[in-house]
Amino acid sequence: MDFERYPDSRFRHLTRADVVEAARGVDLVATVADALRAHTAGRTVLPEEAYLGWTTPEGDAARLLAMPGAFTGSGEDGSGPPVVGLKTINASLGNPARGIPRSQGFTLLLDPETARPVALMEAAYISAMRTAAVTALAVRHLAVEAPRRLALLGCGALAQAHVRLLLETVPTLRHVVLYDVEAGRAKELAASVPTASVTASVAGSAREAVRDAELVVPVTTVTEGYIEPDWLRPGALVCHVSLDDLTEAAVLAADTVVVDDWHLVRDDPRRLLGRMHRAGTLLGPDGAPREGVTARPGARRVDATLGEVLAGEHPGRTREDETVVSNPFGMSVLDVAVADRVRLQAEAAGLGTPLSL
Repeated sequence: MDFERYPDSRFRHLTRADVVEAARGVDLVATVADALRAHTAGRTVLPEEAYLGWTTPEGDAARLLAMPGAFTGSGEDGSGPPVVGLKTINASLGNPARGIPRSQGFTLLLDPETARPVALMEAAYISAMRTAAVTALAVRHLAVEAPRRLALLGCGALAQAHVRLLLETVPTLRHVVLYDVEAGRAKELAASVPTASVTASVAGSAREAVRDAELVVPVTTVTEGYIEPDWLRPGALVCHVSLDDLTEAAVLAADTVVVDDWHLVRDDPRRLLGRMHRAGTLLGPDGAPREGVTARPGARRVDATLGEVLAGEHPGRTREDETVVSNPFGMSVLDVAVADRVRLQAEAAGLGTPLSL
């Protein structure tokens, strides 16, 4: 290391408040769309995530995720400098009962030349908002022409992010139906819906919430599917954010199944689509079963990635009565892309605190 050339080990630390303020100047949906197109064009590096799960002393499920990601070139055409980062997000299912968020973590950005930290920022806000941005893109490209009814299952931080962004980006919405196993959370979120043109109501069951909705967005912590195919109206788009809410039968009955990254879905042993691939009931986009697995009768294949739909390589929805499932596993490159835009806004606005290694 040339210490005379690189004497300064300072990096920018952004608290949640800093991130929220800087993000006001970032078009989250456009940033995520650019990142998905870059990924489809092969301009990203997306290694496998590291997963550590454990049971807390009080018996709650907890986990740590560490997810690196990089762009070989930034900007819409890839002509800008590389962007390199790492997202860590940690969660304990017992946290809400303690009055603290279920998930939290950091996003780290590195100098692509020296590999030294340039920014460290709170991760949960970016994670929630980029997740909602992926849903907004799915709605834009995969929903019926003028969706009016949104069903949100689960009313925590992710649901709040979705309400905020979807009401901004889906102008035809007129009603939001909410369901949570804790009815108080659903009532609180319903009371916070910020526009007079959209009504919000609380359903007595998940099935009641889903029944008439063109847009169905589960954001829960379940690990066993419960949404059956006959729950869904013809033409529904299910943005399967929490990944385990649909039953296998609902996936098999869908007219179109879209993922964000097939390799992440394929290699995951815990979530529904990965389990289906291992069981031989879900085939890859090429129509092939998992190596060493025999496709079962009635197996269906994944139709496309969302990036391919955005790039015009797949038509997405082709009929108004088509049931579409969008299964966004979650890609670190999206967090890294948003974090880089947040960093630039923070630098321009003088937000954050310089820290030293």
